[in-house]
Amino acid sequence: MTISWYPGHMHKARKELQKLMSSVHVTIEVLDARTPYASSNPVLTAIRGDTPCIKILNKSDLAIAEVTAAWQHYFNQQERVICLRNGLEEPLSLDRVLTAAGRLLQTSEKSQTGAKQLVIAGIPNVGKSTLLNQFAQRKLAKTGNEPAITRSQQRIKLADGWYLIDTPGLLWPRLEDQQAAARLACTGTIRNTAVAAADIAWFAAELLLKDYRAALETRYGIDSGIVNPEELLDFIGKKRGSLGRGGAPDLQKTAELLLNDFRSGKLGRFSLESPPG
Repeated sequence: MTISWYPGHMHKARKELQKLMSSVHVTIEVLDARTPYASSNPVLTAIRGDTPCIKILNKSDLAIAEVTAAWQHYFNQQERVICLRNGLEEPLSLDRVLTAAGRLLQTSEKSQTGAKQLVIAGIPNVGKSTLLNQFAQRKLAKTGNEPAITRSQQRIKLADGWYLIDTPGLLWPRLEDQQAAARLACTGTIRNTAVAAADIAWFAAELLLKDYRAALETRYGIDSGIVNPEELLDFIGKKRGSLGRGGAPDLQKTAELLLNDFRSGKLGRFSLESPPG
């Protein structure tokens, strides 16, 4: 299984973001709290250069709190970076973001007078548009569970003297780390048409059996005899009635069921990566 997804609109979005950066005071990078490493875009890091950055660990209610706190500490050690968390249990307010932006501006060489411009960026389906609507307390951007909903930039007034530019979800042309790419696919960042659900469900099943077996026991009632992905998917298919012709488990339906449970939090909270060190 090789994962690759870089449609034409992402190349265009990358060029537009490069042009924009000279007028940006602070960058907001939205990361998935379950995969902070895999969801960090090296292209964005290169484009923003020395521009101060707020990193938001989004969907923190789906990740393990202690691991998310460790990631927050890790990012806060970086120069010109402030890391915040956002989730259903602790929604991030616009005031906290603007306070962080104000602190970062004190380290910037850009003009401190006049309107301040922020740009919000991140990989597809990481929750940028939902976060933007949360800040504005009204619907400004389309949201959905399918990656690449936002296709063009939009500029929004947040408060007096503060503006925010929303940008399309952006990946990078070559996903060299295929294990990281698989973790992204597990969380729904890679469009479903770019990778087979059965392949990603197999990867997720391996991971869950290894690190989160108790969650499988609670959700599906698996027993100690289930030791590999094939057995797990077969068991879930029969248990949940995801059957095809002849009563055999339908792999596609079962794969989608497992992935939906994984992504929505029905299986519990998962952190797929830990910070270095």
